[in-house]
Amino acid sequence: MPRPVPAAAATARRRSRWRPARLGLYAFLLVCAAFFLMPLYVMLVTSFKPMEEIRLGNLFSLPVKVTLEPWAHAWLTVCTGLQCEGIRGGFWNSVAIVLPSTVLSILVGAINGYALSFWKPRFANALFGVLLLGAFVPYQVMMFPLVRAFAAMSIFGTLPGIVLIHTIFGMPIMTLLFRNYYSSVPEELFKAARIDGGGFWRIFFQLMLPMSVPIVIVAVIMQVTNIWNDFLLGLVFAGREHLPMTVQLNNVINTTTGERLYNVNMAATLLTSLVPLFIYLVSGRWFVRGIAAGAVKG
Repeated sequence: MPRPVPAAAATARRRSRWRPARLGLYAFLLVCAAFFLMPLYVMLVTSFKPMEEIRLGNLFSLPVKVTLEPWAHAWLTVCTGLQCEGIRGGFWNSVAIVLPSTVLSILVGAINGYALSFWKPRFANALFGVLLLGAFVPYQVMMFPLVRAFAAMSIFGTLPGIVLIHTIFGMPIMTLLFRNYYSSVPEELFKAARIDGGGFWRIFFQLMLPMSVPIVIVAVIMQVTNIWNDFLLGLVFAGREHLPMTVQLNNVINTTTGERLYNVNMAATLLTSLVPLFIYLVSGRWFVRGIAAGAVKG
């Protein structure tokens, strides 16, 4: 049975928790958080203000008269170039791009990581090095050759084309994640499955993939965020009919004529960023768990 802690010792322990160094650390973290959240606060309060309040120049003040008209205008009727149908079309275009791109890039990365970790074909390390090199090559270096290659295959400016390009650019980092994760799995488990008669695909789908839930969650968060926030690849490869939300947001802000509607621009920006924000808020703890489960082990 544990002995009771004396009152004086408990008081001293509570005081030690609030030493000047700890107070300074918390103050520094609060200042950094406020500095980081300040643009988000400005966008949020501006999106709920009518233009009459915005013209007063009180950037940090709360709205006196809250209005949802800028949000409705941004979603339904704002002009994204020549069309004035809001950014809802870009939202569904982004959804159509993100879903297959995320699934394909994760599946290809998982297969590559599984093969490089357990089956180890000839020149596996060299192949892994080439894949890693692709993660550090800037998009702009490979843009023109890819445009010519996709045009020759008649998929430039199409939905399959933009999905394929995101799968290609997501494959190196996904391979790295899954290869490091599978390297932490005991090799005896793989050997036991081989003795039981399991082949390449059976072991992958029935054994390895069900064990990969933590790293799959990490990969989903990374890919959805990266693909949803992409601007350059969507602008070049998506075509006019499949422009993602980020490209349409750029058109909203840069094609304005007459008075610039800052509240509508802020509402459109927040609508564009809602999906990544929602993913981080909902699954942030799963991201940390997936990393701790082996995402950076090797």
